[in-house]
Amino acid sequence: MTQDPQQPASRSPEDGSQTNRPRRAGRLNLLLSSGWREGGAAAQLPSLLDPLGIHCIHARTGREATQLVQAQRIDIALIDLELPMDDAGDAPVAGPRILQLLRRLDPSPPTVVIRPPQPTRRDSTRGLAEALREGAFAVLDRPLKLEPMLETLRRVVRRHYADRWPAA
Repeated sequence: MTQDPQQPASRSPEDGSQTNRPRRAGRLNLLLSSGWREGGAAAQLPSLLDPLGIHCIHARTGREATQLVQAQRIDIALIDLELPMDDAGDAPVAGPRILQLLRRLDPSPPTVVIRPPQPTRRDSTRGLAEALREGAFAVLDRPLKLEPMLETLRRVVRRHYADRWPAA
């Protein structure tokens, strides 16, 4: 059986390897790791995107994000650099680790980095350059605003998915 090039193989849940199972037509999976913060623009995404065919997959910790990346096909990822590794209060941040994990996937999904407010313009420029070198499609600063986030997702779909917004 040959694989349709319009429908890439998906990763198997057991080991993250590629399978010949085509992805569901008309559906994009969006890993949303900023959902661990209460409220905000990212919390509005599932209700806005689901009717358009974008399935939001929430990760509240780095461990959860790692499991989701290994178990499901990720088409687009919004990764908060300050995502905690686990629920412990003193847990280290997992955002950079999740970015590395996503970058090793074949194909690597387009990634939007969400970073904390930057103290200086120099820090902002340096952090932006570093994130783009690491393969980020875009970088958004907190606090997130809904319209710039939606515009960034529109640009991802245009560039990486040939403007084929999935049907509901």
